[in-house]
Amino acid sequence: MYVVTVDMGYGHQRAAHPLAGSAQNGIINANHYQGISKKEEKSWSGGRKWYEIISRFKDVPILGNFVFSMMDDFQKIEPFYPRRDLSKTSRQQKYFFKQVKRGLGKNLIDQLNRKPLPFLTSFFVPAYFAEYHGYKGPIYCVVCDADVARAWAPYYPKTSRTIYLVPNKRVKERLLLYGVKAKNIYVTGFPLPKDNIGGPGQVILKKDLKHRLFNLDPKGIYRKKYAKLIEDYLCPVKEIKHNNHPLTITFAVGGAGAQREIGETLLRVLAKKIKANKLNLNLVAGTRNDVYLFFQQAVKKHGLSKCSNVRIIYAESKYNYFKLFNEALRVSDILWTKPSELRILKIRNMLMNGCLIGWILAGWLKVRCMVFWMRLN
Repeated sequence: MYVVTVDMGYGHQRAAHPLAGSAQNGIINANHYQGISKKEEKSWSGGRKWYEIISRFKDVPILGNFVFSMMDDFQKIEPFYPRRDLSKTSRQQKYFFKQVKRGLGKNLIDQLNRKPLPFLTSFFVPAYFAEYHGYKGPIYCVVCDADVARAWAPYYPKTSRTIYLVPNKRVKERLLLYGVKAKNIYVTGFPLPKDNIGGPGQVILKKDLKHRLFNLDPKGIYRKKYAKLIEDYLCPVKEIKHNNHPLTITFAVGGAGAQREIGETLLRVLAKKIKANKLNLNLVAGTRNDVYLFFQQAVKKHGLSKCSNVRIIYAESKYNYFKLFNEALRVSDILWTKPSELRILKIRNMLMNGCLIGWILAGWLKVRCMVFWMRLN
């Protein structure tokens, strides 16, 4: 199959990364593939540039919030309730579909139509142009976020043949409100690499969960109350008797590098516990050297340069970054993040890949994180 994504932030490429092994000739970036015209590439890069500028500009007092609110309104998600017909096209959708009508993606589709394999994309725009420009093979769209705007659904949902692979039931229900046919939606969960799962028996996933449960439930209250549930889906409770790492918090910023200041706040507030080796802290800079240098200076500022339990995750390429990040996920107990696709990874997929224990833990950990945040403030 062809796996098509876009190089905009991390979310869309993160979803495509685990599927690289099944991709014909590797993952294709729709905004800078071999043979793309300069005009089309410029159109993509211009949109990404402005998104990142506005995201960082948000920190500017008064004016920053005003400008960001305009962009936020452009890609807003309407309230879910009361349930109603939300199939009317949005401004965001009209903008991108207009670009498609002008020829966006046509060259790529013409190339791939020479050998039409299943077409799978992790961004809605390639799904638009694959269908509009007459792609001959089946079209699949992996939805990256925990909830989605109207733009993720087809422009003409009732006649679309695009198949949606969604991370949770909420997104399925959302797409139904947008007019997507139920037969075209499958709840699959968010794609995780095999290194984080361990094959059909989820050996690695379950092994990591045992250690995570021990850290998140040090007094055994949850394990005692839900012993039967844990034994049905994971293992006998008595097997959860130790951890292989201290409590670990992983803080990740988005592709634009915004919210980096929260990382410094964590360093300042948790400095004593870090120095006492009571917890580990991962600061995720992604592929942004400026964020890496910011975190590096913050670590030095708070006297933590010699602490091996503070780690800055950074790589020059996104491929290497995803690899390092996936390794860090295995020993992460609390994932603090801006990117919306990672909210899905926190519990339901990262811990138990969609079973009931994930839903219970999600609510429980949400309360723990709220308490943790209140203590920081």
